[in-house]
Amino acid sequence: MKNLKTKNTLSIILLLILSFIGSNTVIVAQDRLPNMPGYDRYTEMSPKIRGSVIMGTVNVSWAEDMKSFTYSFNGKNYKYNLATNKKTEVEGAGEQTRGQSRFARGRGTGERPQRGRQYTSAISPDGKLKAFFKDNNMWVSNPDGTDVKAITTKGKGKIKYGTASWTYGEELGQRHAMWWSPDSKKIAYYRFDETDAKDYYVLHNQTKIQDSVDVESYVKVGSENPPVDLFVYDLETKKETKFDVRNGKPFGNYLVGEYIYGINWAPVGMELLFHRTNRKQDIMEWCAGDPVTGECRVIIHEEWLASYTSNSPSIRYLSDNNRFIWTSERTGYKNFYLYNLSGELLVTLTNHNFEVSNIVKIDEEAGVLYYMARSGDNHMKMQFHKVRLDGKDDQQLTDPAYNHRVQLSPNSKYFIDVAQTHNIPPVSTLVKTKNGKVLAELAQSDMTKFNELGLKTVEMITYKATDGETILYGMLHFPSNFDPDKKYPMLIGVYGGPETNAARENFTLPSARTEYGFLYGGFDSRTAAGRGKEYMDPTYGNLIKLEIADMAEGVKSLYDRPYFNKNKVGISGTSYGGTSSAAAILQHPDVYQAACANSAVTDFRHYDDIYAERYCGLLKTNLAGYEAGSLMNYAENLKGDLMIYYGTQDNNVHPSNSLQLIQALQKAGKYFQVQVGPDRGHTGLNGSRMMEFFIESLVLK
Repeated sequence: MKNLKTKNTLSIILLLILSFIGSNTVIVAQDRLPNMPGYDRYTEMSPKIRGSVIMGTVNVSWAEDMKSFTYSFNGKNYKYNLATNKKTEVEGAGEQTRGQSRFARGRGTGERPQRGRQYTSAISPDGKLKAFFKDNNMWVSNPDGTDVKAITTKGKGKIKYGTASWTYGEELGQRHAMWWSPDSKKIAYYRFDETDAKDYYVLHNQTKIQDSVDVESYVKVGSENPPVDLFVYDLETKKETKFDVRNGKPFGNYLVGEYIYGINWAPVGMELLFHRTNRKQDIMEWCAGDPVTGECRVIIHEEWLASYTSNSPSIRYLSDNNRFIWTSERTGYKNFYLYNLSGELLVTLTNHNFEVSNIVKIDEEAGVLYYMARSGDNHMKMQFHKVRLDGKDDQQLTDPAYNHRVQLSPNSKYFIDVAQTHNIPPVSTLVKTKNGKVLAELAQSDMTKFNELGLKTVEMITYKATDGETILYGMLHFPSNFDPDKKYPMLIGVYGGPETNAARENFTLPSARTEYGFLYGGFDSRTAAGRGKEYMDPTYGNLIKLEIADMAEGVKSLYDRPYFNKNKVGISGTSYGGTSSAAAILQHPDVYQAACANSAVTDFRHYDDIYAERYCGLLKTNLAGYEAGSLMNYAENLKGDLMIYYGTQDNNVHPSNSLQLIQALQKAGKYFQVQVGPDRGHTGLNGSRMMEFFIESLVLK
């Protein structure tokens, strides 16, 4: 008994010791990052990096008499005299003025709608009435809410007037579902019939005693879309008219008119303008509807049958409010075209084998269009152009070796040019528009602190896509204490979705994450924007395959660099970036050793149809493409470390995406990590937790 007592006492003491050790270990584990390699240096350098360069970027205010302008730089205010070509320091600089949108009146009012939602009310242009959505119907009242009258009465259940389906807000940019006519006498509005649309249930308040559920008609790939129609109500005649948005044909059957969006009243006349596409979205028409008869006519027809067409081309009206400049990809590159509202092509303004970007100014008095285009040494270097409104005498006014941002003077005689590249900080100059002659330097970036800190400029790298021909671009960041004789792990930040870019020619400070002892980078694929429609078409129907393979080639292009540790590569991103991250480590397990996938779409059949079918095609014609992009089919491939994160309240990329990948990995017997954001939406993992993960996977392991 004595021996037994002694043994028990020793056991208790041992347990207490172990408990103490375990408790201490837990404490350390919960405060891991400050004890990890590189943390002190990151903490020291991160704020210094942010303020290491005084950027030579200015915005000016032009005097009304156009004899001078004012601007601020590095805490000082200056006035520049155009007659003497001299600048002087002054007490204050002119304030920048901002123009109001010509279509601001008569649009949505109230709080900015949540993601995927629309404004619920709109004040008439004359300010006398308010239209609003309530109880599935359209109503009108005085602005103060008195004298309420119903415009529609048939809205009930899943039939809704004056609002739109969630995906219309998310994918088609519809923040409005009601539109006042300019004379305040008519109000146009949506009707959606979601009776047969499938619902998705998102649980809310799961951290509370009592949760709740958000029921949303969320149409996924291959499911039937809810019928959509446009109506207009005449407040004087009390008459409701339905627009014939599908030329007398019923909704469906994949007609042009499956999607109706981009709705505005014409700036002159009384027509309602709208875009319509077929389900595949390879045909888009800009149409005008007569609010009296409901008849609709096509103004412009665009198609790109090889993949998809631009769904919302830029439109810029001239002063007569009848002619407008239209942006089209019909040649394979974005170019400008001058039309009138009758649908007549007046002039082909540009016909480049590179893409135009945005319009800077239409100088009708001089008959000149000023615009930006991707005509530099590469597609990322924006250049300033001018062309006559008859399409003749196109001139490039800036140096193609730099990326430019310009501010044109009100009289068009001068422009302020901010020139830079990825590794050359901005310089602001005054330039004469007539001949592109630089008249004066206004501001030069100051790199003194940057150099004192030993910071390294970002490197632009090139590599070939998986076709062995297409040149792609990436960016590589170095730590301030970079030693070429050491081997470094690498972190990659990724989005990777169609028409997005990882590489850019704006001056880029090195990522502070490098100070943990990493190289940091981003890699483009053939989904990158700005290089023309035909350039991207090979990725059509091949999402989460081809672009992931292209990016892997970017990583491999670094293999011959002695300081690059090819066995220590991590990748992270959110949303499509989460998809790309998970796909990278599952499809290319020998290239990536760690990945953090935040709020990822794991199979585009589980995402909304407008987005997925636009880039992947229809399910009935491209089942193989959807299967090839399903991440669950690659669960067996996992070799490295994977962290999955999702928010339980994500109404965009539903939690089911992550849960299905988790299930597939479990079935495959794989070890991985999961972090959950309770009652959080479409978000990413906390940055500190992510760095802990990568340091453990790529440094300490």
